[in-house]
Amino acid sequence: MSLYPSLEDMKVDNMIRAQLNQQHSAPVFNPPAYQSSAPSAPQHVYPALGDYMGLELSQDVIARNMPEYQIQVAQSGAAAPTHNMIAPISSQSQSLSKAIVTGAIRQVILCKDRDGKCGLRLHSVNNGVFVCYVAAGSPAALAGLRFGDQILEINNVSLAGMSMEQCHAILKKSPTNGINMAVRDRPFERTITLHKDSLGHVGFQFKDGNIIGLVKDSSAARNGLLTDHQILEINTINVVGMKDKDISKVIDEGPSVVNVTVIPQYIYKHMISKMSSSLFKELDRTPAV
Repeated sequence: MSLYPSLEDMKVDNMIRAQLNQQHSAPVFNPPAYQSSAPSAPQHVYPALGDYMGLELSQDVIARNMPEYQIQVAQSGAAAPTHNMIAPISSQSQSLSKAIVTGAIRQVILCKDRDGKCGLRLHSVNNGVFVCYVAAGSPAALAGLRFGDQILEINNVSLAGMSMEQCHAILKKSPTNGINMAVRDRPFERTITLHKDSLGHVGFQFKDGNIIGLVKDSSAARNGLLTDHQILEINTINVVGMKDKDISKVIDEGPSVVNVTVIPQYIYKHMISKMSSSLFKELDRTPAV
């Protein structure tokens, strides 16, 4: 069974939860994506993901370009487990466990605003449909859609192979409320919680949104932030396409606890190369749908 949840896993999960609710019993369910009935089945990072925007994420590719995300096989011994452990394990740092490695299929329910818009733009890449822009404060942003998320279904209609125009047409024809989406998270993204020091610093440097340095003994260093990772959100605020000074302003004006969502530069550069660069030149434009 895949370690990476599939669309079918999510639907089975929803069905079982609904059945349990009807039986008035406490819902107890472990998604099948994280269990296996075949003890000898091979396990890999994101085996069901395949290509992401045409980017191969095999173990060889990960080892060459994102070595901190390799699978580590636990050492054999009396007290040591024999199963594979999922990265990140960079520098064997225990603090990396404080960061979250996501990668799941989730259900998103959103609506339209008073202008009949959801507040997002979609882009077709390699027969998949991806979020390329989310307007701040829009229904899409409030529902948790983010740049780089893959939209698998809208109202139970599979989007595989559809063009951007066809997907936008589906959204425009959708009702004001209850727009149901199946969404696959961006691969290898991590959300890390940092704390400002007495000077209001969290302890990392960045250029063009890419983290290039860490301050020794800072909150960023202690909590496992990594260089060569692109900042995607600060406290859920999308900063993709922002200038560095504007990203710094978001951090400075935010609370003392800063949640930073990042993704490896290797994946981010590929995402940007597949999206039109003009999509990021003007962030105050009116969303397409």
